[in-house]
Amino acid sequence: MFLTISTTGNPERPATDLGFLLHKHPEKAQTYSTSHGTAHVFYPEASAERCTAALLLEVDPVALVRRGKGKGRGGAPDAALAQYVNDRPYAASSLLSVAMSTVFKSALSGTCRAMPERAEGTLPLRIEVPALPARGGADLVRALFGPLGWSRVDAVAVPLDERFPEWGDSRYVRLVLEGELRLADALRQLYVLLPVLDDAKHYWVSPDEVDKLLRAGEGWLADHPEQKLITSRYLARRWGLTRQAMERLELVRLAESDDLDVESVDNAVDETADTEERPVPLAEQRRTAILAALTGAGASRVLDLGCGQGQLVQALLKDVRFTEIVGVDVSMRALTVASRRLKLDRMGERQAARVTLQQGSLTYTDKRLKGYDAAVLSEVIEHLDLPRLPALEYAVFGSARPRTVLVTTPNVEYNVRWETLPAGHVRHGDHRFEWTRAEFRDWAGEVARRHGYGVEFVPVGTDDPEVGPPTQMAVFTMTAADEKEKEAKAA
Repeated sequence: MFLTISTTGNPERPATDLGFLLHKHPEKAQTYSTSHGTAHVFYPEASAERCTAALLLEVDPVALVRRGKGKGRGGAPDAALAQYVNDRPYAASSLLSVAMSTVFKSALSGTCRAMPERAEGTLPLRIEVPALPARGGADLVRALFGPLGWSRVDAVAVPLDERFPEWGDSRYVRLVLEGELRLADALRQLYVLLPVLDDAKHYWVSPDEVDKLLRAGEGWLADHPEQKLITSRYLARRWGLTRQAMERLELVRLAESDDLDVESVDNAVDETADTEERPVPLAEQRRTAILAALTGAGASRVLDLGCGQGQLVQALLKDVRFTEIVGVDVSMRALTVASRRLKLDRMGERQAARVTLQQGSLTYTDKRLKGYDAAVLSEVIEHLDLPRLPALEYAVFGSARPRTVLVTTPNVEYNVRWETLPAGHVRHGDHRFEWTRAEFRDWAGEVARRHGYGVEFVPVGTDDPEVGPPTQMAVFTMTAADEKEKEAKAA
């Protein structure tokens, strides 16, 4: 199997810089051993104006069978000959991807000590793969490479036999890519998409393949329109791994949309400790107040928005009046902890039908959240930057529009009563603000006015005569006129 990478240049920026970026000298032919054969790197042409690097992989079919133990394409017990006589030595596949990761490891990572600025910049690239298996045909090849910045994506079907055109085309294509891209980005795309198009890996897909996919897909996979197909095929259609990868990619997308680091978005859980407040009674009092307000509102279908580790979801499940409970959080780590807390994998069918955990950002409208009786945002709003609050407000009150919304948040005036809290500090390192009672009432009143709700305020915890309660709760109830309008639209 064969792959060429070409670029052009001039005397000031010679094309032979490609040798530095690939860490392979243009004047040498180099050989590398791989687990299934021998990889050769050489340069058919190398001048200041044009340079081409070629990767030739000679596959040992006997080694392939021995290492694969007869599994994969052609591995059926009744097709022993097909284990040795197949397209593996000739068509680009996961074998070539593995060879690329071995031979061009530094180039894939985008590192080049000799020319770091060239490694970070784009190059005029032309990549050719003479024989690429494409389950899905040339259209799928163009759908996968087209959104990735290439100015030219040529996928020409290879005929079964040029002497007999009536036989039609094979499932192989000749691929030519041209465009201005970083070399590392181009190699990463090939590393992922070659086995995706072949749709058959020569090795067992283990859980660490998810990390490999996310590393190689950084910067392009999270927003790719064919993300689901790429992820599923790359992970050999192992649903558990595919779901894990899709969830992590969604987290990347949400972080990028808010111009944040993934870790800063997925910071809801400290895995070394339970984030439940100390002393515990205040957290229990908060849940008790929420359950009482939901019961008073007659709610049975409830959203826990920003559900964290699932403490409130767990409390709701204990009350049969709540027939449907949906926990939503942007952090997959938090949802994983919540799932373990609730023992979802061991829960009975009837109980499991009452609860759903799903990933989502509360600052974006989500049609999945419409039609519920009540929504709870317990200790959530203070984790958002103030400029993001209007987006959350519209997503919950303007789009989802549950009949009842409960919002709890710390009362900053009470902080002076916390002996262990230094003066001027907020209660949690991730709190972007903490409001006084007056500030919270002003915000809640404006939200209610804009969206057709009434609002009442309930103290949670000991109501200190000087500084008020430690937690303040607003209970929003849709006005009768707006509720009738909502019912009419639903009808």
